[in-house]
Amino acid sequence: MSSAAHAQEDVDLHHEQRYLATARECLARMRAHVLSLHADAGDPVSQAYLDAALHYRAEALKDDPDTPLFFGRIDHRAHSAAPGTPAEPPAAVYYVGRRHVTDDHGDPVVVDWRADVSRAFYQASAVEPMNLSLRRRFGFTRGLLTAYEDERFDDGHPDHESSRILQDEIERPRVGPMRDIVATIQPDQDVIVRADLGETICVQGAPGTGKTAVGLHRAAYLLYAFRERLKRSGVLVVGPNHAFLGYIKNVLPALGELDVTQQTLDELLGHVRIRGVDAPEVARLKGDARLAEVLRRAVRSHVREPEEGFVLTRGSRRWRIPSYELAEILDELKRRDVRYEAARRMLAQRVAHVVLTRMEQAGESPDDRVQASVARSKPVRELVDLLWPRVKPALVVFRLLSDPAFLAACADGVLTPDEQRLLVWERPPRSAGTARWSLADAALVDEAADLIERTPSLGHVVLDEAQDLSPMQLRAVGRRCSTGSATVLGDIAQGTTAWATGSWPEALAHLGKRGAHVEELTMGYRVPRQIIDFATRLLPHLAPGLAPARSARTSPGALDVHAVAADELAASVVAACRRALADEGSVGLIAADARVPALTEALTRAGLEHRVLGDDEAEEPRLSVVPASLAKGLEFDRVVVVEPAQIVAAEPRGLHRLYVVLTRAVSALTVVHTEPLPEPLAA
Repeated sequence: MSSAAHAQEDVDLHHEQRYLATARECLARMRAHVLSLHADAGDPVSQAYLDAALHYRAEALKDDPDTPLFFGRIDHRAHSAAPGTPAEPPAAVYYVGRRHVTDDHGDPVVVDWRADVSRAFYQASAVEPMNLSLRRRFGFTRGLLTAYEDERFDDGHPDHESSRILQDEIERPRVGPMRDIVATIQPDQDVIVRADLGETICVQGAPGTGKTAVGLHRAAYLLYAFRERLKRSGVLVVGPNHAFLGYIKNVLPALGELDVTQQTLDELLGHVRIRGVDAPEVARLKGDARLAEVLRRAVRSHVREPEEGFVLTRGSRRWRIPSYELAEILDELKRRDVRYEAARRMLAQRVAHVVLTRMEQAGESPDDRVQASVARSKPVRELVDLLWPRVKPALVVFRLLSDPAFLAACADGVLTPDEQRLLVWERPPRSAGTARWSLADAALVDEAADLIERTPSLGHVVLDEAQDLSPMQLRAVGRRCSTGSATVLGDIAQGTTAWATGSWPEALAHLGKRGAHVEELTMGYRVPRQIIDFATRLLPHLAPGLAPARSARTSPGALDVHAVAADELAASVVAACRRALADEGSVGLIAADARVPALTEALTRAGLEHRVLGDDEAEEPRLSVVPASLAKGLEFDRVVVVEPAQIVAAEPRGLHRLYVVLTRAVSALTVVHTEPLPEPLAA
């Protein structure tokens, strides 16, 4: 580059630095204005609502000095200009950032990455420049602008070299929770992020393709584009465990979205306290979709046939409904197949309507108020309680699992006798309150609860690691978005549960989103090619139909496999952790769950500060010891994996678990083993 070009670059960088300072001043004035507002609502409830709204707005306008206000700039060419024509002043210039910033006149200083005008920053290409003459990416250090790179479109041949700034941001070491990826969203990811609210999308993502980040950013985009609708109906993120939710907890708040519920599956299915664990074959059966029909029969079995007619005394008159007419009403309600509690309410109205018909036939002139009064009367309520009694979902499931005769009656023709024997508790607890409910039981209770009273639907649900959910669990999540949409994230090859789904069409059908669009992400941007290629040796044994993952990155020395003697294992693991800690970023030591105590003891003896993932600690040291069962969805800059053969042997789908474990590293993977590697890796 010539001295003149260097000088011009310095001038441009100085100009951009001044623009960043101006943007921060504008943001500070926006927040100061919000803090100065004092709304008088007129009543305490409205006042509290307005105060909360102002506080929420002020929190969203807080400036983080360590985070850049913008990370990109796009220049639109004049509409009359065409590629290849002499350069002209841009028709419009937009700086793209995490939030919208305006000046004192309301003109945009920074545009939100989710705004439609920002789409070109992510999707413009040589084939489709989207009317851009320039795309500029900025490099930052602790919030300070340090560099920029330009991609020009005005000559029709933009620079095709990969962006160093983009690569540095993707590879930037991380310690602690997951960061947002607004500065590095790729075109294939952006298409998913900006999909319409009415569309349910399933993302089949190979390791390192950013599927979790895409799902979270889609939630942030939808909250921006459909704020009023989703403010009323709500957004829910469902993750596999608390370690995973702790890892992603900062992403949405960093994007200005503070009001999104994040739950694990057991929290979502909170009807009963989960204290037990089923054997794999029992859990698989309890997760079978056929249990939905068994539960439907169990709930409806509480309806009783009338043994005698009904008499209502009202004033000096008595109104009779014979038993056969009551039976006809019950049959009609059963055929409608409405929710159990809704049918109870309808039964009271049906009985009241028959009484009103009798009154009219006798020459009286009752109105709707009389029907409502009859429906609420004590005799009618007692009749409804007798014929269509109240039912509690936990008690229905408790009876099914503890009463073989009741289960046999409800499962006749649905489950085999052997399957019925497998379901029934060997030692039934004395009551539902003392039962050691499992997660599979909780899904059954949730199904029963929905059969009794409709589960409210949210506007959008993000479901991560969906491949690990049973059909009954998928039905439970699907009920939370029955009138809304969903973003379903997962990888068939990473299915580690005994009931893991075999195909996305099957899973989406159980979710109630049959026919939803499936997007496959195969290009990894975080995990180096050497690590992906090593782990992908397992793929033909896990999911032969999936396309192998690819990586946009290579990293010399990213993979290191050590075979050591058994008496050297602990020392070799400690040494590997020391080498990993010598570089910047987070380190994960992953092993079979049973080996974790021995490893933590070895690290303690060696004086290496660490934590065991899942422990509640205020501080997070750089080194985390991770049980293999909790590794899913997490990322570390460097990973040390101990004894792959033991990880495989620890569970029925151990090879799938190993595939997960081997793909957690962003920069380097070290494998330490004494036992022979599983055959696909040994090759």
